[in-house]
Amino acid sequence: MKNLTQKLAPWRKWLFIIITFVLVQLLVQVGIINDYLQATIATICINIILAVSLNLITGFTGQFSLGHAGFMSIGAYVCGLTLLRMPTIWGYLASIVMGALLAAVVGFVVGLPTLRLRGDYLAIATLGMSEIIRIIFINLEITNGAAGLSGIPRFTNWVFLYIFTVGTVLLISNFLKSTHGRACISIREDEIAAEAMGINSTRYKVTAFTIGSLCAGIAGVLYAAYFYYLNPNTFGFLKSIDVLVIVVLGGMGSLSGSVLAAILLAIISTILQDFSDLRMIIYALLLVIIMIFRPQGLMGSKEISMKVFRNLGGLWPARKGEK
Repeated sequence: MKNLTQKLAPWRKWLFIIITFVLVQLLVQVGIINDYLQATIATICINIILAVSLNLITGFTGQFSLGHAGFMSIGAYVCGLTLLRMPTIWGYLASIVMGALLAAVVGFVVGLPTLRLRGDYLAIATLGMSEIIRIIFINLEITNGAAGLSGIPRFTNWVFLYIFTVGTVLLISNFLKSTHGRACISIREDEIAAEAMGINSTRYKVTAFTIGSLCAGIAGVLYAAYFYYLNPNTFGFLKSIDVLVIVVLGGMGSLSGSVLAAILLAIISTILQDFSDLRMIIYALLLVIIMIFRPQGLMGSKEISMKVFRNLGGLWPARKGEK
């Protein structure tokens, strides 16, 4: 049994991913997960992609960015404009590639000058960049101005959402385990010391920012091809704050925390939907309480692993005569 467990150890992650997909797919097929729950799952998956990619920039590299909604809007509008002119699966796949690449290019161009700033100055610069992008979309005739785009064909489904959510988490997880990821973490811990050791801090900060922007662009594409309608105000300052709240609640520097926080906040929002007048007040109050009693976030800087579940056994002492 022990040998079997050891042999399965490298595959546990993939088994969990496959079992989760099969289980949810079955629930969708039999109708237990209805259209409303599917929309909630779509929101969760998109928020996970946004939170994990922002965590790479803010939590792991230590760069305070408030411009994530801007990169999301780039992917969303590329997808919307493409599908309105080419409403086919090939148009959808092309919009994923174009939306992600354009968001990454804009992230690279914006990151080169702004990432030389630090702290609040960087936050203000990225926020300004995001607002510039939003205002551009409001004033462009091709994007239908402030009225936005409507009637976008739906091509995003549960399968695409799951594939890109898992793919984003695995991409960033593997990046962080590489030498490039370790360099980003060292910059977060002490940028001066990292540069003294020969690490080009600007290069790695721009790399992390570009990868985060690319993932945000993918999230925008998935959003546009699921919710039919785009409005520039959807991608305003509050959207960036929403994503930042997920990152902070889950834990700065924890991918598992971002995933858990995105799920938790979606559940809380769903439960409170019947209290429309008080929902935002209760929602904010719950967040304040969590931050008071758990200021480092749900996971801190730790990740979920099988070791965490094994350690749960230590919470209950063995009965007399047991070992």
